[in-house]
Amino acid sequence: MKKIAICITLLALSVCVATETRAQLLKKLKDKVEKKVLNKTDEKKEDNPSTSSGNEQEQTNTGGKPTNKGGGGLKNTAPPDVNQQITDAETAHKAGNYSDARYSIQQALMGVEIQLGREILKSLPPEAAKLPKDTLQDKVMSTQWGWNNMTIQRVYTDQKDKQLTITIGNNSVYSAFASAYFSNMYVQQADNENQKSKQVRVKSNKAIIQYDDSKGYTLIMPMGQTSVIVWECINFADENEVINTASSFDIDGIKKMMGEK
Repeated sequence: MKKIAICITLLALSVCVATETRAQLLKKLKDKVEKKVLNKTDEKKEDNPSTSSGNEQEQTNTGGKPTNKGGGGLKNTAPPDVNQQITDAETAHKAGNYSDARYSIQQALMGVEIQLGREILKSLPPEAAKLPKDTLQDKVMSTQWGWNNMTIQRVYTDQKDKQLTITIGNNSVYSAFASAYFSNMYVQQADNENQKSKQVRVKSNKAIIQYDDSKGYTLIMPMGQTSVIVWECINFADENEVINTASSFDIDGIKKMMGEK
């Protein structure tokens, strides 16, 4: 019996030893595998340093396109020489090159518009509503030819919080609104105390005045079919100040220079 008990004990011990040895072997094997994986990852990072720098490179080169850091911009181009463009149009017409002739005529008309716009700017008062003119913001724009593409703009400002911007020419948004209003297509608010738009007179000319808390006053006076004069007034006391300021401009002179009656 004692021999049998001893044999059973020895067999159990051998099983335990074998199990423990196998567990140790498995652990060592697992450690070796993990170490190899880590070494390969480190090698990849060394071979490709961009992956180790995080998102920094991706942010500076988003989409594979470089970011522009300079270039000098565009220089202001002189308006077309009217006489030269007319000469070029005649030459192209005689040669049967009607496309170039048309282009030269358009350029000549554009040159006339820019000259006219500059003359209108000269005719505007140097001060309005006690605000001095800011000639750095003067604009004369002619996108193609014909009054439908001409815009003249001047800003009067105290460089603080009060400003007046006068725009002369074509403005499709304002001219469409004025046309709809005077055609009785626009319905005013029933509350006359707080209506947003209403009809007024500026030196006997029909006009519309609007008010918005964020934009201030906008006074729109149609000239002809599509041309308008628009006064945009920020931080003016009331509508009377806006109308009186608009009346200080030579409206008849502007209409005459624009060829409007």
